[in-house]
Parts: sequence; C-alpha cells; structure tokens
Amino acid sequence: MGQNIVSQFDEAARKKVIEFIEAYKGTKGALIPVLHEVQEYFGYVPYEAQTLIAEGLDVPASEVYGVVTFYSRFTLKPTGKYKVSVCLGTACYVKGSSLVLNKIEEILGVKAGESSDDGLYSVEATRCIGACGLAPVMTINEDVYGKVTPDEVEAILAMYK
Repeated sequence: MGQNIVSQFDEAARKKVIEFIEAYKGTKGALIPVLHEVQEYFGYVPYEAQTLIAEGLDVPASEVYGVVTFYSRFTLKPTGKYKVSVCLGTACYVKGSSLVLNKIEEILGVKAGESSDDGLYSVEATRCIGACGLAPVMTINEDVYGKVTPDEVEAILAMYK
C-alpha cells in the first residue's frame, strides 16, 4: 500500500491526482478507479483531490463526495499504516469481540473510527467478515487473527510496531 499520508495538499500531491485522472480520463466509469488510486496513494480521499477529480472528469463535486461517502472502501480521514479491525458480527460479538475492541482502544489510546496521532494505527469496528468459525476475529491489514482474547491483543499489536 502506498501509505503517503500528506498533512498538506501540496503541488506534488496535486500532480499525482492529475496523473490518476489522466490515466482514466475518457474511460466510461472513470470516477471509481480514480478514487481507488487516490485512496491507495494517500490512504484516504482528501477534499482537494475530490475537487480536482470533479474538475478533471467533468462530474459534479457532489457526485464525487457522494461516491466517497457511500462506499466503505473510501474514507475522508487519513488512516494509519496498520488498519486494525474487529468484527462485531453476531458470532464474534457473542464470543467477546467487544472486549477485544475495548482492549485495542485502551492500548492504542484511540476509539473505533479514529487513527493514532503517530499515524501507525487506525481502529475500526466491522460487521461480519465471514470467518465466524474463528470468532472473535480481528484483522490487521490483510492478516487475520482468530479466537482472539483480550489478553492476546497486546502481543498481537506489538508485532506491528
């Protein structure tokens, strides 16, 4: 993942977004692929990028914003290098996933839906991820941890420092 979180949208960031737009300009349905490129590069879809995309693809800014806020793949806020997710689906919840989430929030000092100040971690609560037999489940980026207990959380997170 090209984790290049930019605190300010500078000229280099602007040029990168324009590059993504140019790669898909004139292609039917270009909006979503361009948004994917921007999300992958920045770790989120900055407001400034949305404006450039609207202008570059000649679509209303409201449409760009609507797509970004509709699909869970896109986010308006910077995310951490490590995306820590806890499934709160029924099977996981019954097996104690809320306790796992509470422990993660306690250790990292951030609530679900937030990112740590150092930019390392984002925490989110998710719905069923389809690994009910491993309940409770937490993921860190693409790594899946099953049958997690609150006591194991600290050791798991330590592998990502």
